[in-house]
Amino acid sequence: MLEIDRKQVMAYRMVAHQLDRDCANEPALSVLDLGVQDPRPGTALSALAARLPNQPTGAGLVATWTFRGAPHLHRKSDLRALNAELWPLDDTDAAARLGNSCAQLTKAEMPALQAIRDTATAWRETDDGSVRTKGEISGAVTGRLPDDYSGWCRGCGSTHVLEQLLRLAGLAAGAVIAEQGPPVAFGMQSRWPGPPKTAKGTGRLLEAYLRLHGPATAAEAAGYLGTTAAATAAEWPDGLAEVQVGRRRSYLPESEIETLRSAPAPRLVRLLPPYDPFLQARDRLTLVAEKARHKEVWRILGNPGALLVDGEVAGVWRAKAGKSRLTVTVSPFQPIAAGRRKEVAAEAERVAAVRGATAVEVTYAAPLG
Repeated sequence: MLEIDRKQVMAYRMVAHQLDRDCANEPALSVLDLGVQDPRPGTALSALAARLPNQPTGAGLVATWTFRGAPHLHRKSDLRALNAELWPLDDTDAAARLGNSCAQLTKAEMPALQAIRDTATAWRETDDGSVRTKGEISGAVTGRLPDDYSGWCRGCGSTHVLEQLLRLAGLAAGAVIAEQGPPVAFGMQSRWPGPPKTAKGTGRLLEAYLRLHGPATAAEAAGYLGTTAAATAAEWPDGLAEVQVGRRRSYLPESEIETLRSAPAPRLVRLLPPYDPFLQARDRLTLVAEKARHKEVWRILGNPGALLVDGEVAGVWRAKAGKSRLTVTVSPFQPIAAGRRKEVAAEAERVAAVRGATAVEVTYAAPLG
């Protein structure tokens, strides 16, 4: 069994995520194999800009609710296959992905997988060919579903289909995000097959996670899908090598072992946006070894971006947009040398270009204690 340390894992992930900008072909970026979370306009394109030598265009890409019910940017050509790959394997798997939303269905003796199928079918059946807001869709879908699929929502002051149930049904319904909003609005893909009869290709997603975020455990790979290792055990991919990282026994595709061994010590600066794929790995102690820093990088609401310096998360940043100027405020964990600040400024210009700003200003807060 290969034994490596955390620094070599981080060096490998720099290469796996193509943060060295060795790929100029936007659709070929490896992070698109799992999609890029896109909670706000410009977030996903900023993640692509951190990996491309040129500015991203977004051509051939489309966003919809996929992993864990969150909005992700994907290659449009991948969506049909992803529909089957992300479909739950059985009721146990579906229940895990629904999380707390499943308690109500369980109490009513409603099978979790059937609930997702019913919701996706209802969404498709209510399509009138127009772009509709989430609220409009929720209202139309709720009326077609059993009462036990709905609950009282304090936020909007009404009873409607359970939030996570609607989110997990989006891809199967053929919905794509037409307007990020707020409010978010969806259009529908034509000639869409609808909910799959059975899941197909779950193992490809697990393998893609291991390739991007490995070496990793089965629980971490399944957690990215929003489920458990037990629920996906039958789909665990072949062709994996065991890797010991400290006390953790992890896995990596055998095809990536040489890259893991030979990955050079990274020498780069990047401004990763909130929810960047690099930050989505489930092993946060690998990404940020100081646990006390986790609350600064990953917040319950409103994550900042992350400052990446030579393969380490070295601080966080936030941006404030004016009429044509973007102000980027960097809060480093330790003081940043003048030479590296020039690199930060260059990265901030990339972020500004993605957001349509013509000027950018970088300011520094005092190092976080």
